[in-house]
Amino acid sequence: MADRIKTDVLVVGAGPAGSTVARYAAEKGAEVLMIERRPEVGVPVRCGELMPSVEEIKGMFPNLGDEGDLFEMPSHLRLREVDGIRLVDPRGKSVMLDFTGYTTDRDRFDQHLAAEAQAAGAGLMRDCMFRGIEGGVADTSCGEIEYKVIVGADGPGSRVARALGLPGNRNPYPAVTAQAKGDFDPQVVMFFGDIAPGAYSWIIPKVGQANVGVGFSPNFADGTPTQYFREFADKHGFDIISSVHGKHVPSEGAIGRTVAGNGMVVGDAAGHVISVNGGGVPLALIAGRICGEVAGDHVTGSRPLADYEREWRHVLYKPLKIAAGNKKLADTFAFGSERRTALCMALLGKRRMGNLIRCKHLFP
Repeated sequence: MADRIKTDVLVVGAGPAGSTVARYAAEKGAEVLMIERRPEVGVPVRCGELMPSVEEIKGMFPNLGDEGDLFEMPSHLRLREVDGIRLVDPRGKSVMLDFTGYTTDRDRFDQHLAAEAQAAGAGLMRDCMFRGIEGGVADTSCGEIEYKVIVGADGPGSRVARALGLPGNRNPYPAVTAQAKGDFDPQVVMFFGDIAPGAYSWIIPKVGQANVGVGFSPNFADGTPTQYFREFADKHGFDIISSVHGKHVPSEGAIGRTVAGNGMVVGDAAGHVISVNGGGVPLALIAGRICGEVAGDHVTGSRPLADYEREWRHVLYKPLKIAAGNKKLADTFAFGSERRTALCMALLGKRRMGNLIRCKHLFP
């Protein structure tokens, strides 16, 4: 039997949340180990690959404070600058919103963050599956790992959350994405209800291609993700040049508790996702930094893990709650038929649609 591995902080998952936790915990002087179930970090890509600008992020989360170098990325990861979002109703009527950001390759983006964590001193074990916790020790496919703090950054169906007795994400949306070849305008395009009630689809421009995808609410649409993706791709004549990959997206805001015993959850595992648009990378970085700093301080005995819950809620909770409330309004009034979706989008107008995507109240 292999010797048991020991570490101060065990991070399960090496996506943006997990790598950020690992980096900041290591910078605090903690011994950190990340385990990643996939053979290669960031592969396959399962998201839209859009990163809002720092100005947009701070506008959505005004309690963020000093972001430092949290959102700084090398120029080769900023593929295409975005200068707007066009929202299209089921009848083809659109409204253009000002919005700044850039698109990236999420596989290389995630690998960059993991490399930063390793440069800070964190270890990384790939192709290593977390199975559960027995007697305060993590059971994994690469052996037992003893830890002082465990962090679940393992997605919306987090096994770490279950092992810690934390609540899971409710009613996640299925979504699929792929790459389409071609030249696209420098605006994100979001379609609502044009392929099924409660469905949404997107075109996110890159260089010589775009990330295109579909998500939907199972409460309103009863097809399959691949079926709706095929309809969307055929309707727009996309030249699909990659495999189609899917995931589930948290849709109801943050879970009720993110700390239990000597464990925490972060990112998608904690429901740190904007309900109305599925955006999660900036939140993963914000909460990941908080979680990592608290974990690093905790192993030296200077801070309780409860500080993580308090601090991320100060920054993220209110905007996430507003976004979840806005989504419930959409579920109640806008979904169910193309006519209702088009009518509600027309009634909201440009200003309120802008508030919708930025986690702000729609009324008054």
